[in-house]
Amino acid sequence: MKDKFYAYIQNLQDQICAGLEAVDGTTKFREDLWKRPEGGGGRTRVIENGAVFEKGGVNISAVHGKLPETMQKMFNVGEADFFACGLSLVLHPKNPMTPTVHANWRYFEMYDESGKIIEQWFGGGQDLTPYYLFEEDAKHFHQTCKTACDKHNPEFYPKYKKQCDAYFWNAHRNEARGLGGLFFDYCKANEQMSMENWYDFVTEVGNSFLEAYVPIVERRKKLSYTPEQRTWQEIRRGRYVEFNLVHDKGTLFGLKTNGRIESILMSLPPHVQWVYDHHPETGSEEEKLINVLANPREWIS
Repeated sequence: MKDKFYAYIQNLQDQICAGLEAVDGTTKFREDLWKRPEGGGGRTRVIENGAVFEKGGVNISAVHGKLPETMQKMFNVGEADFFACGLSLVLHPKNPMTPTVHANWRYFEMYDESGKIIEQWFGGGQDLTPYYLFEEDAKHFHQTCKTACDKHNPEFYPKYKKQCDAYFWNAHRNEARGLGGLFFDYCKANEQMSMENWYDFVTEVGNSFLEAYVPIVERRKKLSYTPEQRTWQEIRRGRYVEFNLVHDKGTLFGLKTNGRIESILMSLPPHVQWVYDHHPETGSEEEKLINVLANPREWIS
């Protein structure tokens, strides 16, 4: 399974990067190959200063070795070996009318002393973080997520949409990071789903990413905007940074397993502001977004 999924994310990285380069039209991803001293490595691809994307990364990694002590405590196990691989992406467009997007699909195995698999699971999801609220964009993104889920289980979309709203919640701000999407973790074999079934589901979601995001970018990338709207985008990017550094499990896992720091922190936008005690004007488009972030909505009826 680990070889099968790693081959999948290698191909998916190629497909997504090609699709995003076509949308941007002016620049290409830069590629860095890296190795982890304790075992494994990855392929980082970063796009910067394009016509559409100010900064973004589409990264894959496969790491293995002894499970670090901090992770042993997290999983409530003793010494063990592990393997983890995944694709993680974040894209920060220049235009404030075009949303930031994040996605991740991953696989994990843990072994006993004889090398036998004692734990294995999939995780992942994709979520949208706009700076201005276009309801048709939110509905398109969520409908694409639901369509992918419904091919495997009609209960998946409402379940994983709810989990996404709960996970991407900036508790110290009492607001969502964005408009959500899907979030699933610890997807293990059970009576209803084998690991092969989970593989089929996770890859279905991965394959839906470009369909979920690219049409939104095409609609918004050439809209006009003001310096004030750009400032709002940078203030909201600050909340994105706060979530990734304070709450995100993926960032924590990378730091605790001695991952490549440049790849782990590629999710951070290049231009950000923290304005003291900032509040949008009453009745403004900015306030409209804040109200939705404080009270996550159902986008698909």
